[in-house]
Amino acid sequence: MARRLLQTVACAVALRPPHQGLRQPTRRPATLAQPTTTTVEVDLGDRSYPIYIGDGLLTEDAATASQYLQTHVKGSQVLIVTNEILDRLGYTQRTKAALEYGDSGLRVETLVLPDNEEQPSEATKTLENLGKITDYAIEKALDRKATFVALGGGVIGDMVGFAAACYVRGVDFIQIPTTLMAMVDSSVGGKTAVNSKSAKNMVGAFYQPVAVVADVGSLRTLPDRELASGVSEVIKYGLIRDAPFFEWLEDNIEKVLERDSEALIETVEASCRNKAEVVALDEKEGGVRATLNLGHTFGHAIETKAGYGTYLHGEAVGIGMHMAAKMSRDLGWISDELFERAVALVARAKVPIVLPLDSPLDVASFESIMAVDKKVADGLLRLILLKGDLGNCVFTGEYDRAVLKETLEHFCDPENRSN
Repeated sequence: MARRLLQTVACAVALRPPHQGLRQPTRRPATLAQPTTTTVEVDLGDRSYPIYIGDGLLTEDAATASQYLQTHVKGSQVLIVTNEILDRLGYTQRTKAALEYGDSGLRVETLVLPDNEEQPSEATKTLENLGKITDYAIEKALDRKATFVALGGGVIGDMVGFAAACYVRGVDFIQIPTTLMAMVDSSVGGKTAVNSKSAKNMVGAFYQPVAVVADVGSLRTLPDRELASGVSEVIKYGLIRDAPFFEWLEDNIEKVLERDSEALIETVEASCRNKAEVVALDEKEGGVRATLNLGHTFGHAIETKAGYGTYLHGEAVGIGMHMAAKMSRDLGWISDELFERAVALVARAKVPIVLPLDSPLDVASFESIMAVDKKVADGLLRLILLKGDLGNCVFTGEYDRAVLKETLEHFCDPENRSN
């Protein structure tokens, strides 16, 4: 009976629009006039932590940024890990200045990892680079009271978080996400990992940060393609549990893509609040947290077969959400209208919704890669699918396998691909 209860998990939570919220946003006491900060709490008992969200938290000045960083460092040693792109943009120096501001007494080390066109970001999320982080920490004689700072997108956050979990059996770490994808998803919830050669995120741990600092000002230096990738991930929250947020996105998605400050803050706050509520219920993905992976089983197969770095994560998830929505519609679980609204909004995010003509993916490739997905239990592939009205979904292994096969065949058919 227990196993069967885990087969299907429903997620149906009615929320009000993000600007009304489930609860009023808490405001950090302002010792400086700017910027105003919205704080979302991730409630995990003695491991709870804040997500600070605002415009200019790190990009204004060291005095402002110091408020959100120094209070979460319990020792005297800090290691900032970032990539070459952010280092060239000056983020490393600004973060270091914030940690050293005033009489902090902190010794701040920095490690800059490669991230360029010759070595795509996701391809750097390896055990080799994980070893570079821990070896550097050993070289600098960092102790158990040290704090690691993950300054970057999801790849940096995943690696640094896992390094923090491993180093001397666990040190504190702070997430400073600089991409929309990282702000709304990977920096929140404690999933840390690196990729193996054959599968994504299969080597890792659940390990929570002590704080997340999300400055939407950093999104102004983000390439359009990466911003769109993050918006794709945002849409899932509306589809699986927050219908009013989905409707808000239908009205405001262009403002988000145009980097309107208020629209970005609303987007990050609503997404983080949704994820924080799910993580508080199911930290280690035993049930309801799996629903946050709408489209990801298909998307991970797309990323894996194409080679890490070919697709941005949100691009693969965009196609995956289209596949999940179509399968849900073909099972008779959602209406044609909801299917069309879902696909239309993903398309408006400016990410692909079908495979390109030159994609190497075929049905056999999908099936072999999905067979080792983390959501497989006792040989049964469980999927997150939409069911019922907008904002409702299920995590289930109880579906018609013929419809899954038909879905894969449809998307692999050259006639249903794009140029």
